[in-house]
Amino acid sequence: MVTRIELQGRVTMAFIKALFPGALLTWIVAGVIGSRGSSGGMLTIEHITMAGHSFYWSWSLFIAATGLAWGLFTIMD
Repeated sequence: MVTRIELQGRVTMAFIKALFPGALLTWIVAGVIGSRGSSGGMLTIEHITMAGHSFYWSWSLFIAATGLAWGLFTIMD
């Protein structure tokens, strides 16, 4: 039997693990779409410069990708 606190810890850990594949998927997809000069429509892909490095990023895509990965990690646990 799983206690409530143990279940909450598993869901939180699944979310933390989901941040990495969500960021990686966002970086790859936004980089491919943004390098072609498109804004991605509703994805609103932006060209960002941080600490001398520039890349393309989309917060809406990051949230969707992280949510998808979080759901998959939660189901697998």
